[in-house]
Amino acid sequence: MFYLKAFERRLTEYVSCLQPATGRWRMILIVVSVCTATGAWNWLIDPDTQKVSFFSSLWNHPFFTISCITLIALFFAGIHKRVVAPSIIAARCRTVLAEYNMSCDDTGKLILKPRPHIQ
Repeated sequence: MFYLKAFERRLTEYVSCLQPATGRWRMILIVVSVCTATGAWNWLIDPDTQKVSFFSSLWNHPFFTISCITLIALFFAGIHKRVVAPSIIAARCRTVLAEYNMSCDDTGKLILKPRPHIQ
C-alpha cells in the first residue's frame, strides 16, 4: 500500500508541475490564433487581394503573414502536445493502471476499482 501512495504522490506532483507551463502555452496559442484570425479577416476583405498575386497580397499584409508563420512554427515545435500534456500523461497512466484494476483522474489521484467477481 505504501508503494501505491508513493506512486500517487509522484503522479499528482508531476501532473501539477505541468499545469503552469500548460497554461502559458494555451495562452500563447490563443493569442497567436486570434492574431492570425484577425489578420486573415483583414486580408480577405481587402479588395486589392483579388487583384494582385498571392505573394504580393501577403507582402501587403505583414501582420497576417507574420502571425500565420508564427502559428505554423508553433505547431511544428509541438505546441499541440504541450497544451494537452497533463491529459496525455493521465491517459497513458490509465492504460497501464487498467491491468491492475485501477485508474486515475486528470490530477493524478488513483482510483481503486472493486475486484471483479469470478464465478
